[in-house]
Amino acid sequence: MIAGSAPALPVAGADVAGILTRFLREEIAKFGFRRALVGLSGGLDSATTLALGAAALGPENILAVMMPYRASHPASRQHADAMAREAGVPSRVVDISPMIDAYYAEHPEADRLRRGNKMARERMSVLYDLSVEWGGLVLGTSNKTELLLGYGTLFGDMASAVNPLGDLYKTQVRGVADAMGVIPEILAKVPSADLWEGQSDEEELGFTYAEVDRLLYLMIDLRYDRDALVAAGFEPALVDRVSAQVRASQYKRLPPVIAKVSPRTINRDFRYPRDWGR
Repeated sequence: MIAGSAPALPVAGADVAGILTRFLREEIAKFGFRRALVGLSGGLDSATTLALGAAALGPENILAVMMPYRASHPASRQHADAMAREAGVPSRVVDISPMIDAYYAEHPEADRLRRGNKMARERMSVLYDLSVEWGGLVLGTSNKTELLLGYGTLFGDMASAVNPLGDLYKTQVRGVADAMGVIPEILAKVPSADLWEGQSDEEELGFTYAEVDRLLYLMIDLRYDRDALVAAGFEPALVDRVSAQVRASQYKRLPPVIAKVSPRTINRDFRYPRDWGR
């Protein structure tokens, strides 16, 4: 049991949804854009990003892109379609099966991890291509839990131009989703990237989002050390495992490291806000 003296993870809801809506509107306009697009999977995170984007820019300025693979669960497409209709946004379907199958015809030995990563990167490649046609920015769908644990594909689902969810733990995203009117079918779903049949995020991670979100909140936001986390009721093995995952995935959260050979190296000495000069 987790000791009751440790602070609870703050609940996100309508107030946070309002902050994120303004954030998207301001950040997208800052770079001269009025439109955006979202890879809509049928899951909670992408549905929440879609709803926030539609509220920020107007439904007509958000493109929902569904990118199924032939082995994707039919419910994913059904839920994505239903969410796009609920949000009132235009949508597009791009079947990634031909691209994936053509590549792995030459690599039949590839395991499901390789194939899952390839699918994530193929989807992001499609989104960035369509972003030129649509004239909009790609919105991110990775939440704080996934980013801290490295539970995502670099240059795949972790890529985006603007990310409204990256400072919300997975369980907090649910509160924003509820406030934004995400459809009940998606709110009730078991979290899954749907990369292979029967895949479940929590089963793959080995712990629940509720448990790891609380641990990460104390570890990262409140800076509890290992002893304090154990005293709060977390198993030492879980604390060590999660700490190791956060450290090991740091490279996924930063731009590629550049070898320093000059007095002012990009991202080391030459550092400005992303809207510098505007």
